[in-house]
Formats: sequence, C-alpha cells, structure tokens
Amino acid sequence: MNTPETTDAAVALAAAAAAARLLPAAAPLVPAPAPAGARPDADALAVVASFVGPNSADVVLVADEAVREALAAGAPDGSPLDLAAALRPALEAAVAELGAGVLEAARTETVATALPADAQLVALATDAGVQAWFGLRLRTEPSAKAPGVPTQRASLNVLYDVEMTLTAELGRTKLPVRQVLELTPGAVLELDRAAGSPADVMVNGRLIARGEVVVIDEEFGIRITEIAREDGTV
Repeated sequence: MNTPETTDAAVALAAAAAAARLLPAAAPLVPAPAPAGARPDADALAVVASFVGPNSADVVLVADEAVREALAAGAPDGSPLDLAAALRPALEAAVAELGAGVLEAARTETVATALPADAQLVALATDAGVQAWFGLRLRTEPSAKAPGVPTQRASLNVLYDVEMTLTAELGRTKLPVRQVLELTPGAVLELDRAAGSPADVMVNGRLIARGEVVVIDEEFGIRITEIAREDGTV
C-alpha cells in the first residue's frame, strides 16, 4: 500500500524528470532518488521558489558546474548568468506536474538554507555522475473538519486575484547543445507546427488553450478557439 512518503517520492520524481528536460547537459539527465546521506554541498548555490495551489510546495534546483557553464554560454552578449532566471523554466516545468497554481519569484540561496531536511531529494545524473539536484517539499495545512490532520489545499479561491503569466507558443524544436551554442543572427529554426496551425496558450508550462494569432492595434493577440481539458488535451 502506498504511504504518503512513497506518494511524495513519486511526485518528486515526476517533477524532477520534467525539470531535467529543460537543463542543458551532454547527455539526457536521468532522475533517481538520492542515495541515503547523499546531498549537494551545503555551500553550493541553489535556486528555490514556492508554488501555491492545491498541491503547494517548495521547489529547489541545484545545478552543478557543467550545467551552469552551459547556461552561461547561452546568455546573450556574454552578460553575467542570472541563475534564478536561467533555471526558472525548469522549475515551471517541474511544478506543472503538481497541477494548477502560481510559482512565485525564484531566488538564490545556499543549499544549507534552501533545501529542507525533510524534502524529497532527486539526483539528476548522466553516466559521468550527478549533474544537478532537485528537491521538493510538499506543504500541507490542517483541515477545518479534522484539526491536526494534514491535508492538501482544496480551494483556489485565494488565488482568483493573483495575476498569472500566459505564454503563446507557435511551436517547438529540439537541438543538441552544440547547435544551440552555434546559433547566429539570421539562422532559421524549423518548428514542429505547420504554417497556419493554432498557437498553444500555456501557463507555467501547461497547455490551457489553443487559438489563432491576430493583430490588435498593431500588436499581436490570440483569439481562443479551443480550451484544454484537465488532462492537458484539447
């Protein structure tokens, strides 16, 4: 029978796998529960953010040097790497596995302060070893009907006035890190979407609708044509 601990571990693995897909690495990063006693260095820099929703959580991402160097190489004009901004897409992909909600601003802290001792810790590794760490701590609150019994939040009413960032996506493509680093002005990328196909409307990396691109007062807009179901399909 599944216990809360095994359920949390499964959620952490799914979230870590989603984050891993957006981290640059020489080979695909494979998530696995961290061995007993294994943790990133306490002085290492971590990116942490809070997620508020029915499954509220604290998420932590620690990128080792190889991943940070790949992220820095992709920074425009050689500007200094903003680690929190660079890793936010991976955090957004991770919390999309938790359902609807809002990911608050990411910040950088040392592992000693950012990674709770009771967090589910996942190692993201290649054959060369661990390249990054992902931590997830699901938060619960007492139920009004049964004081003292932990339960996940069941209402989004408190979020109705919170602004969320919607992103319109025309298509995607996959490139090896080498080709990404070799991109130059004028390069053309072929996307996985035919011309005239509807654009995806995303929130925190989750598909919520599709629509057609329109122009409103010389600015682009999206006319919604389809609403996604709860499973993310339309």
